[in-house]
Amino acid sequence: MVHIKKGELSQEEKALLEVIGKGTIQEAGTLLASKNVRVNCLDENGMTPLMHAAYKGKLDMCKLLLRHGADVNCHQHEHGYTALMFAALSGNKDITWAMLEAGAETDVVNSVGRTAAQMAAFVGQHDCVTVINNFFPRERLNYYTKPQGLDTEPKLPPKLAGPLHKIITTTNLHPVKGSDPTAFSVLTQAITGQVGFVDVEFCTTCGEKGASKRCSVCKMVIYCDQSCQKTHWFAHKKICKNLKDIYEKQQLEAAKEKSEEDNNGKLDVSSNGIDAEQPEAEPAVPREGADPPEAVEGEKASLQCHAGLECSQDAAAGPLASEE
Repeated sequence: MVHIKKGELSQEEKALLEVIGKGTIQEAGTLLASKNVRVNCLDENGMTPLMHAAYKGKLDMCKLLLRHGADVNCHQHEHGYTALMFAALSGNKDITWAMLEAGAETDVVNSVGRTAAQMAAFVGQHDCVTVINNFFPRERLNYYTKPQGLDTEPKLPPKLAGPLHKIITTTNLHPVKGSDPTAFSVLTQAITGQVGFVDVEFCTTCGEKGASKRCSVCKMVIYCDQSCQKTHWFAHKKICKNLKDIYEKQQLEAAKEKSEEDNNGKLDVSSNGIDAEQPEAEPAVPREGADPPEAVEGEKASLQCHAGLECSQDAAAGPLASEE
């Protein structure tokens, strides 16, 4: 591999760096076709053309440079920054995704020991943090669609691979902190049956144990506090209403099953010779499992609150989290 020195740029390479910031794709393509232009040349700070394009938010330029063989994992910057780090700092989710698809390594650290995700979190680019922490190649998921070892059936039906991949990469499982669970580790555990898909004791945003507040609309996601909820809202608002429908469907099905169990119990009593028409004793006493009056009133208040919140789900903060 030819060693490239920092700051030793040809006139064409200097022109390329200028074009990346202010020029067109056509101009950049013409320069990249020149024999005097190295796609991985380094400026005086150790930045490659790809790093410049990523930091300046030029998605088309990034794609062009990658097609010409740009090294997405070049680590020659004076502070150890990579193209993924510059993409994350820019706040551009599409460029961050493009770097990841091109093979960017997520665990590389800069001169002060921060990964790309940690750098993005530090400057408040939480959208990019989510993209990085939730990313994994579809090929890795496909591993589970084939029988492994002595298994005769795959752990994941092939037809579910696509939808599941989309859910994982668009749901904010763990946007800020760098430790487990990452999207892929949670997915692996879910498929292999080690733990549930999302442990209800963990905050959806930061992964901390002991979270006790749920989204007051869908009741399907859990947070430590409103700070974590606000961080997650940009992703959660896309699926909150769908999760609410799922929750309500589950509640209806549970009520139906309970009703069927009660009816089966009455039939059993009748078959034992007891008069089925006999009225129930002490009708004023709530049935086992029913909500006490206070809980019912609370539920009504909660529903009223939901009705107001649903009209403002596009707000940045999202619905208030309620106690578990």
